[in-house]
This record gives sequence, structure tokens and C-alpha cells, in this order.
Amino acid sequence: MKPLTLHPDRLFPSDPRTRAIARALHATVKDLPIISPHGHTDPRWFATDAAFANPSELLIVPDHYVFRMLMSQGVKLEELGVPTVDGSATESDPRAIWHRFAAHYHLFRGTPSRLWLDWVFAEAFGIDVRLEPETADHYYDIIDAALKTPDFRPRALFDRYNIEVIATTEGPLDPLDHHRAIRQSGWGGRVITAYRPDPVMDPNIARFADNVRVFCAMAGEDAGSFAGYLRAHEKRRADFRAAGATSTDHGHPSAFTVHLPRTEIEALYAKALAGPVSSRDAELFRGHMLVEMARMSIEDGMVMQLHPGVHRSHNATVLARFGRDKGGDIPVSGEFVRALKPLLDLHGNDPRLTLILFTLDEDVYSRELAPLAGHYPALRIGPPWWFHDSPEGMRRFRERVTETAGFYNTVGFNDDTRAFLSIPARHDVARRMDCAWLAQLVAEHRLEEDEAFELARSLSYDLAKQAYKL
Repeated sequence: MKPLTLHPDRLFPSDPRTRAIARALHATVKDLPIISPHGHTDPRWFATDAAFANPSELLIVPDHYVFRMLMSQGVKLEELGVPTVDGSATESDPRAIWHRFAAHYHLFRGTPSRLWLDWVFAEAFGIDVRLEPETADHYYDIIDAALKTPDFRPRALFDRYNIEVIATTEGPLDPLDHHRAIRQSGWGGRVITAYRPDPVMDPNIARFADNVRVFCAMAGEDAGSFAGYLRAHEKRRADFRAAGATSTDHGHPSAFTVHLPRTEIEALYAKALAGPVSSRDAELFRGHMLVEMARMSIEDGMVMQLHPGVHRSHNATVLARFGRDKGGDIPVSGEFVRALKPLLDLHGNDPRLTLILFTLDEDVYSRELAPLAGHYPALRIGPPWWFHDSPEGMRRFRERVTETAGFYNTVGFNDDTRAFLSIPARHDVARRMDCAWLAQLVAEHRLEEDEAFELARSLSYDLAKQAYKL
């Protein structure tokens, strides 16, 4: 068996002097509480505090970072137990799923997934040999036994990893029952929600009109009028704030915004409710509604997040059989300067608005996002997202953003994950990479050492807490 070791200086610079600075910086932030202001963990976990079923259900089945890589090498999602839309059978033996994963674990060499998973194996479960086909059962038995103990229940893990607050993300039709149960349970962990209204803001989403009618009925408003539709958003946002939400999230295809005259948006709303609309009309409706969301955020104080620039569910076969969020979302080029101008003309100078911008198009970091956030009071730049949530992605982010936007127009780190145990692993990587970047600035005499220590804490903890009003 080959040993599994996590080197204490992993991700730090190779130069001894710079590495020593990074090591000293990291020592002051590695144990700070985790602020997880945006993610997709299941609130049911914290409401019921039920044990995780088995290693595969915990680490493979819900994690599209894992199964998209396996699928790219010919492993079928059915073989990994990923549920189907129609409920047809997939692999039900968790140990068999784990063996397939172990047989292909070499595929993750050099990827952030390997960093996160090895951290989980070594730090969470105390495993000291590498995952290979020969050690698959050894891994499975250790993890399975641990999951049967109270120490590995969701709430215990929440406390163990010093999570101060975690935000899940729910849609506008969610009754928020799990968040209600968490609040009524008496448990002290802070689990909040975030408002993701895409199913009732994007006319291109399936069953949009039906979604809007249910949405308005939940709020006691008339779906037949645009005014009633807007009031429904205001009421549901209030429901989400009562469940702890401090932010909204918008996963639009682009950052396009527009402010239509009232008669035009009312006509477009009626058209969208009546049936399918063109891609152009859908873009106009989404663009106008982003401006409405900004207006509402100024009124109720909720932070806006915009995650544009993804071709969702690119693999039509996987979408039809397994549904959304199955690893088939692919980045597309982004544009923000012209796209956001209508919104910024109205609200960009209002300090009551915080709009956090994310991108999967790294070319826009230095060309668009950093200059925009370095000028408009309402704008902040979100951390490297999704495919760029990696050591190299984090380094490129700091290199391209800092020179124009500085550090304080960014919002620290968020893990944006469905995989619960990857949260401390991801924050460990982010803190190490930020300390490595700060150490380089100190070594090059571009930053004083005392300033680097202040920034290390800000990037690890303070900025996220401030930006998300936590």
C-alpha cells in the first residue's frame, strides 16, 4: 500500500523565504471559523440530522465534480447510482459504486477534486494509504463505520469543522420547511437560505408559466398581472429573509440587463405566460427582471449574486435521462461592460446595493470585472467559481483582479458545493493559496508584512462576512 500524506507546506511557494512567510500567514488563519455564504448543501441534512447512508451516497452520487470526470472516461452514470428522471433502476450497491470510483481514482491526478478528496480521506477519516483498487474495501469499511457514529452526523460535522454560518440555496417554490425545522429544533448551528428565483424569471425554463402561477398563489397574488407578479417576488423574498437569507442568486445565461417601459414589460410578461417565447424575448424579460431585483435589493437589503455565462445541461442525453446539474454545464464567453450598463445607470452608484459578479470567462477578470468593481460602489467581484475553484484558478484570479480592483472589492471565498465534507477542504485550499499570494507580495516588497497578516484574515473570514451581511 502506498502512503497517503498531506504535506504541511502543500500549495506554498517553493522559494524557502517566501514559503516561510506563507507558512506564518497561514498559521494565523487556518483555524478561523468557516463562513460559507453561497452553496448547495441540502438543508434536510441539518433539519433531520440523520446519518449519511454510506460512503458512495456521501462522496460520489451527489458530486458532479466526481462523476463528470468518470463519465468522460466511459463510466456510465447508471453505474454510479445517479438517480434518473423517470425513476428507472441504476446501480444500487454502494460498495460496487465505490469500487468503480476507486478503479478510476487516478483520473483525478492534478485536479482540485484530488486535493479535496485526499483531504477528506486523511483529515476527516484518518486514512493513511492512497485510494487504489486494492484499498477500495479498506476505505469503504473505515468510512462506512465512521458514518454510523454520532460524530459524523451533519450537525456534529458542522461543529467539528467550525462552520459559523452556511447558506443553502432554494428556489422560489420551495416551502422552506427544512429551514423552519432547523430553527425550531433548538440546535445552535446557523444554516440560512438564499433566494434563487430563476424558475420564475426565465421564460426558457420548462413549465415557466405553471411555475409563475404556483409562485403567485403561494404569495397570495394574481399571476395575471405584472404588478401582482412583482409583489409575489417581494413577499417571497420576505419569506426567505425570515429563513435567514441575506442574498439572492441569479444563474442567467448572460449578464444582460435592460429597463423596459412599463407597458412593454407588461406585454412581454403576458406573452411569456401565454406560451413559448423567442430567445430574444426571454433575454429581454430576464434582463428587465435583474433590474427589478436590484431595485428590490436596495429596498430590502438583500445582496445580489449573478452567476452568468454557462450553457446549462449541454449534454441533451444526460439532461433527458438524469435531469439538471449533472456535470454537463459548460462555460461560454462573458461580457459585462455593455450588458450591465442599464442596471448600473440606475443603481450602480447606490451604496445600498451590493451586486457580486462571478464569471467562468477568465478573460474578463482584468478587462471588465476589475475595472467595473474598481469604480462602481455597488459592485464586488466573486471568487474563482466552479471550473476555476482550483489552485491555478485562484492564482490567476489574484493576478488579474488585484492590480485594478484591489483586495477590498472582492468578497473572500465561498465554496459553492453540494458535497458537505469538501467544504473545509476547499477553504483549506483557498486559505493556503491566498497566503501564498500575499507572501509573494511581501517577498517582492510590494506589501508590508503587517498588512499581509491583516489581509490574510480579511480574505479568509472578514470580507465574506461583510459582503454577505452575515
